Amino acid sequence: MSDLRFDPLDPVTQADPYPFYAGLRREAPVLRVAPYGFHVVSRHEDVVQVLRRPDLFSSAAMNGLAGRAATAVGAPLPAFSAETLIGADPPAHTRLRKIVNRGFTPGRIAAWEPRIRQVAAALVDGFAPRGRGDFMEAVAVPLPIQIISELLGVPPERRADFKRWSNAVVLVATGNPSAEDQRVFGPAMLELFRFLSDEVAARRGAATDDLIGSLVRQHEDGALTPHEVMNFCLTLLVAGNETTTNLLGNALLALARHPDALRRVQADPRLVPGLVEETLRFDAPVQMTWRIATADVELGACKVPQGAVVAPLLGSANRDAARFPEPDVFDPARDASGHLAFGHGTHFCLGAGLARLEARCVLEALLPRLGGLSLVQEDVPRHASLFVRGPIALELEWEPRAAR
Repeated sequence: MSDLRFDPLDPVTQADPYPFYAGLRREAPVLRVAPYGFHVVSRHEDVVQVLRRPDLFSSAAMNGLAGRAATAVGAPLPAFSAETLIGADPPAHTRLRKIVNRGFTPGRIAAWEPRIRQVAAALVDGFAPRGRGDFMEAVAVPLPIQIISELLGVPPERRADFKRWSNAVVLVATGNPSAEDQRVFGPAMLELFRFLSDEVAARRGAATDDLIGSLVRQHEDGALTPHEVMNFCLTLLVAGNETTTNLLGNALLALARHPDALRRVQADPRLVPGLVEETLRFDAPVQMTWRIATADVELGACKVPQGAVVAPLLGSANRDAARFPEPDVFDPARDASGHLAFGHGTHFCLGAGLARLEARCVLEALLPRLGGLSLVQEDVPRHASLFVRGPIALELEWEPRAAR
């Protein structure tokens, strides 16, 4: 339908994009969105086609996010011009992915489980007895920040800075920042790059077992350029905390709105992994990504011209009834395999295993401590972002239960 309107940054859409997605899938599965100029793709089958064909849909579009950030900084930051993991196509992406994968093997992630459980238990012990509080501030934000900081080898006193820098990157690169946001962003980015430069320099010639140390060794062996090391650090900083924070926030929000699901998972803790997957499907922490058409392409009976920016809607694909029966029902016992919350193909999320583990550890520690769960306010404030979906704050009430 040519007159169908969809604005991903409209406050009504931000509050609940899923009715709009349903309209897109039904009436205009590939639609050019004004004033943004990109083509949104909403059906599961078409989204998969875009994500699995880097030859037809290049990830170079993601470098446009770095360009937005660099413009906002108003100062030259050479690392923004280096090839990034999220903005590269094979074979360059294959080379970069192979290097950074060494820090995210299943064995290395599994080795972190005791530490993640320890941090989750401490945060839950401080939150669960209260009976009321902001879950984002108390648990969902600090846990992934602490874990990614420890993985990278960042001093504990810089964790608050990490979150501030990460928020600035998300807002300016993927949102609708005000003039004041952009004014604050410039100095924040310069702080971040100075910090990362100092951390990289400190590891030259000094053996450390953290991720920054591993990347520096790859540089010393000639596998990475200095700017690629910086870009990896920046990517891991943002992706390493934003995805898990929003996954956790979306999970608790869904449980507060679906008390039957909460009771089912509390009665059968074996459902927690399914709860994580269903949250990823039902309310994905990343709602879209970008690609560039490398040729004139026919997609969903629509012709997309060469050079057009294409935005596969991961959140819409996950609610497609052609792939998931009764897609608007939140069911922790559902087989949610095939959801696209972590992407698909060559750019499948590097940190998916870590995000899943962190979410599972928090939920397994927290849910037995909640006697019921309700929202203090139904209107939940959210990030104003094209890409990221999650609460900024999530004020909840519950009847505390004793730890078992």
